[in-house]
Amino acid sequence: MAGTSSYVHFHDIPDVVLAIIFSLVADTRTRNVMSLVCLKWHLLERSTRKSLTLRGNIRDLFLLPTCFRAVTHLDLSLLSPWGHPLLDSSSNPLLLAQLLRHAFPSVVSLVVYIRNPSTLHLLAPQWPNLRHVKLIRWHQRLPTEPLGSDFTALFEYSGMLSSLDVSLFHSWTEDLLPAIKAYPLIAASLSHLNILKHSSAEGFKSYELLAITASCPNLRKLLATCIFDHRFIGFVGDQTLLALASNCPCLSLLHLVDATSLSNIRPDPNDEGYTSEDASISHTTLGDVFAGLPLLEELVLDVCYNVRDTWPALELLNSRCPRLKALKLGQFHGICRGINARLDGIALCQGLESLSIKNSADLTDKALEAISLGCPRLSKFEVLGCKEITGKGMWELTHALRKTLVHVKISFCKNFNAVSSLQAIEPIRDRIERLHIDCVWNTLDNSENQTRSSSSQELSESYNLQARKRDMIKEEKRLKKKSKSHFHDVGDENLFSSRTWSKLHHLSLWIGVGELLTPLSLAGLDDCPALEEIEIKIEGDSRNQQRPCMDSLGLCSLACYPRLSRMLLDCSGVIGYALTAPPGQADLSLWERFFLNGIEILNLKELNYWPAQDMDLNQRSLFLPAAALLAQCGSLRKLFIHGTTNEHFMMFLLRIPTLRDVQVREDYYPAPENDTITEMRVESCRRFEDALNSSNRHIPD
Repeated sequence: MAGTSSYVHFHDIPDVVLAIIFSLVADTRTRNVMSLVCLKWHLLERSTRKSLTLRGNIRDLFLLPTCFRAVTHLDLSLLSPWGHPLLDSSSNPLLLAQLLRHAFPSVVSLVVYIRNPSTLHLLAPQWPNLRHVKLIRWHQRLPTEPLGSDFTALFEYSGMLSSLDVSLFHSWTEDLLPAIKAYPLIAASLSHLNILKHSSAEGFKSYELLAITASCPNLRKLLATCIFDHRFIGFVGDQTLLALASNCPCLSLLHLVDATSLSNIRPDPNDEGYTSEDASISHTTLGDVFAGLPLLEELVLDVCYNVRDTWPALELLNSRCPRLKALKLGQFHGICRGINARLDGIALCQGLESLSIKNSADLTDKALEAISLGCPRLSKFEVLGCKEITGKGMWELTHALRKTLVHVKISFCKNFNAVSSLQAIEPIRDRIERLHIDCVWNTLDNSENQTRSSSSQELSESYNLQARKRDMIKEEKRLKKKSKSHFHDVGDENLFSSRTWSKLHHLSLWIGVGELLTPLSLAGLDDCPALEEIEIKIEGDSRNQQRPCMDSLGLCSLACYPRLSRMLLDCSGVIGYALTAPPGQADLSLWERFFLNGIEILNLKELNYWPAQDMDLNQRSLFLPAAALLAQCGSLRKLFIHGTTNEHFMMFLLRIPTLRDVQVREDYYPAPENDTITEMRVESCRRFEDALNSSNRHIPD
């Protein structure tokens, strides 16, 4: 036997084993590459794919793939023209629906944009085994349609439905209840219901929420937008929470959010942190609610109104909800007292792996220390709008949790700027994978938040951008010149700008309009070899500023990250003038040049861009400077513009040699209804798509 030799080829593996290997590959691009190896691999990849997102224009039926017979999860929400009725482009909508069923016979999970109820009346009968459905709509609901008409067809034909997600589906809060009552068997079979209303500022009233949960007693996951303000009729209080726990005792996920919380308005840093009104929720009731939900694994209560002295109730979570792994609390005060090193309140929840604390006015460094000792399994920790904590407390927490903590978010906290936030997470610098900080560069006045050495304090003070118009460039050059010699003169424990963030692959940033991104690398984030994705959220009213202070936001400074390939640049929180600026003011086209200048030198593969908006005109458009700058991004493969644009601006994008997927989405509420300008016309999208997919464009793969 030792003298014999045999050559075993990969194709000698039995087809059953090879199919299992293919099914374990989840990345779409990897699967596409595998399918190009040979015909056998092509057939195996197609026959084992379970999830598929369709792109392209719905009118091009000859491009509809028919080889994905095993697909169970189908996403039709990104078909072009985006936002228009899915089946109306066909002269025979029923035939188009049947073609979709013939191409994907095994679908049990569906995501689709529903402009009007007729689409579901045609699609729902095609897949009677649907179990999971997500509906999307940013256009206004038709007022002439009867209540519940959007859900009637779905409930009528989907007898096995167990999961319904309408968080991105604009409808009235009173739409869902009539449909649920009309189909009690469907309601009883639902185990997952997501009714977070991201598309409007309305929340479900208490009697609506109780009626829905009473009809759906087997719910295991419930996410809902509510009203916690006791000044409104139908507010959620003690009795509602007790009744909800009684209606759905098997809940493993409960997510209740006040409607005002979804606006994400940055709080006033000088505010004490308490609202003018208290919520009608007592800690005694909270303890009873926890006792009624013993299977709870994830809990979110973002109330937006004061819930005081909650530590006695939170102490009961560990015993009454032993499976709890994730907890998010908003406007809860007194969650942990941290007195005399005694563990109390939330610090007794030893099984927590994720903890988010939002707008807790009396959260202190002592409480953070108690949490770090009492919750040793935390891998994710977020603090938002907590005014009393300092960099010292966060440093102690990250140091105590350095073996488990990999995801940190510090936002809207008065005593933190970018430099102090990075210094606070220094103990986990070599372990952290996901990070969010606010790009605030001003010097801190609180002595507790001064940097850990005189040299880092000097660096922090240099980032005061109050007089930044001409001095910023000079200061930046001075710091760069000084950095090579200055950073190596201090102890390793105090300054870390020359150290490596070896595992950080996702970075999220908040920055005020008019501020600069350039100091980020100088603050200590210059060496991130694994960073692949960055999210930048820009907010503020540009109408309060005359002109951008510099030529660019500073995206070119991100070129120091060699693996950066995906970016989400969200300027939707920027308010300005859409080409109607008064004398001396800058319109949004100039601000877009400021935001995007320098993006062309980044090696981005995918970009999601939300343009700024003019609130008076309800317009969020891509202007000429942005189109010209984006056209210089030579490595882009996917570009998603979350707004509108003109056809001749879209044609600029054809200059990108690698571009394969472009979408213009009006995914903001209410989406524009008029069809009188070029950016709204279906024919404009069609002509651009034809040019993008033209055989004359040779796209390197």
